[in-house]
Amino acid sequence: MSVDVATLKSEVLQRGNLPMHVAIIMDGNGRWAKSKSQPRIFGHRAGVKTVRRITELAGELGIETLTLYTFSSENWNRPKMEVSALMNLLLDTITREVEDLHRNNVRLTVIGDLDSMPKGPRSGMLAGIKKTAKNTGLNLNLALNYGSRQEILHAVQSIGTDVKKGKLDVSDINDQTISKYLYTSEINDPDLLIRTSGEFRLSNFLLWQLAYTEIFVTPVYWPAFEEKDFLEAICDYQKRERRYGQVSEQIQT
Repeated sequence: MSVDVATLKSEVLQRGNLPMHVAIIMDGNGRWAKSKSQPRIFGHRAGVKTVRRITELAGELGIETLTLYTFSSENWNRPKMEVSALMNLLLDTITREVEDLHRNNVRLTVIGDLDSMPKGPRSGMLAGIKKTAKNTGLNLNLALNYGSRQEILHAVQSIGTDVKKGKLDVSDINDQTISKYLYTSEINDPDLLIRTSGEFRLSNFLLWQLAYTEIFVTPVYWPAFEEKDFLEAICDYQKRERRYGQVSEQIQT
């Protein structure tokens, strides 16, 4: 017997131990559209509606950060027509949604190479970031024109530059140093990663930050991913024991 969303939400909140940072690889838009004999952009548009639903729910649960893998640096290799449609969809979406985000106290941030984005989407995104900068609710963090290897390379280059300038000593470089030079320097590492569409790979997403993140994979395509699916992923997370290399007895003492 299936549990309704309201009941499941109540159970999640009562149980506590919520993930403060949830990251999602939103996969399966194209395959979902194909299953309905529709063009790929049809799936991307439907995926935007899912983003809206999950963002609202994450805010209601009190989750601090929701990071969505929106457009990877490798996605530029897709057919030009699809990339162009995605850029237009991105601009239309941020223009349309920013007022609702602001009204709901959501702060919009972006990780990735925003400078290399087309002028329209870049300007729209920067305007949304500026408008919501002082909001104190959910941080909706979009990974846009993002690739984790590129991010780590950029961090290493920046560290090397600061060493050369005498701002940093090589002997002082540690895990925390590298984290400070990443795009996510002001955000805690994800507690939970959700990947839709049943694929078991990280796709160059937050490779450094996901070192101890709990992973939940669902076969559901992103456009069909509902509030119930999100809550079930959190329920699964709440049942896990995060040991960070230790044993259970050490965690319990």
